[in-house]
Amino acid sequence: MPEATKNRFAYIDWMRGLACALMFQTHCYDSWLGGAARETKFIQLSQLGGTLPAPLFLFLAGVSVALTTDRSRQKNLAPNEIAKTTIRRGFEIFGLGLLFRVQEFLLGQPRAPWTDLLRVDILNTIGLSIVLMGAASWFARTRTRNVALAVAVSAAIALATPPLWTTARPRWLPWYLESYINGVHNLDKPQVWLFPLFPWAAFAFAGLAAGFLLFSDWAKKNLALTVLGFGVAGVVVYKLSLWLDARPTQLYAVYDFWHTSPNFFLARVGVLFVIIPIAYGWSQWGLPRWVFSPLTQLGQTSLLVYWVHIEFVYGRFSIMAKRAQTIPRATLGLAIIFVAMELLSLARTRMKGRGAEFWAAVRKRVRPQVETSEKRDSSSSRKA
Repeated sequence: MPEATKNRFAYIDWMRGLACALMFQTHCYDSWLGGAARETKFIQLSQLGGTLPAPLFLFLAGVSVALTTDRSRQKNLAPNEIAKTTIRRGFEIFGLGLLFRVQEFLLGQPRAPWTDLLRVDILNTIGLSIVLMGAASWFARTRTRNVALAVAVSAAIALATPPLWTTARPRWLPWYLESYINGVHNLDKPQVWLFPLFPWAAFAFAGLAAGFLLFSDWAKKNLALTVLGFGVAGVVVYKLSLWLDARPTQLYAVYDFWHTSPNFFLARVGVLFVIIPIAYGWSQWGLPRWVFSPLTQLGQTSLLVYWVHIEFVYGRFSIMAKRAQTIPRATLGLAIIFVAMELLSLARTRMKGRGAEFWAAVRKRVRPQVETSEKRDSSSSRKA
């Protein structure tokens, strides 16, 4: 049995890998399809699938924070230390997001404008969301309080999003700071292709609440029943979102279901909940139990494959001419990207830890030589 599938949390890696696969297809078809292919139902379905990767990545970031927080508490680490570790990790990812923007700016020369350096990307939002979740873990120091606070923050972010994008925009902020609130960038109005904290951080806090429930003592003993409960709750939440959307009375002056509506947020959370039992069942009883799982493998190195594939799909090193491909040719390119990222992921996991082993071997070989040299110098000084 593959090592990854022995892990009781393999379904989390599988979900992250699913996000990678959906991201690949969305990016490849969006970048490469051209002409009449851009007007087909096919690309519309591709873009619909593209509404899931970002929520999945953020949701699973919250689940991961819940897992690490739970493990730290079991080791009796101080709340301040747990919060500091989480916040530090969040700033590391935020810093990687800034570094990614620098890379894209340099590779995009001479055409890339300097404002691209300040674009709010998914890594920026994941990093800042982890920072906020770390702060929340300091305020809420029990599982029950963590779940309650995470649900409250998630709901507050979702409910505040529509006015922050329209009637209550913080226009008094510089555009590069306002962009973290509503994705305005330097274009005078919020951009739906960016990833501001509102509404995206709400998915992270939803994942945080879900994670604390998934890793409770009862859930660990009854994991199959717990994930099934998430699936049922997902269907209920999805149906609730549609019912709320159909109400004649609206709370907001400007209502945009597909981008800022709390009802669309609820619908996507419902879908995420439904994916949990599917991922768990497939990881535990499906083919990955006996054979290699490409999605689980991708999920273990999601940050790396995200970083690398962008340049070969959207960047200067795109493997196909942009906006010029038919559906079959773009699909071939997608297959190449998927296989290449799978191989990169395998190489990364195979090499993980090898750097430490290499330096340990170097120190092991160098230390006797240093000790021999020191003894020789010591003997020479005594003779002198």
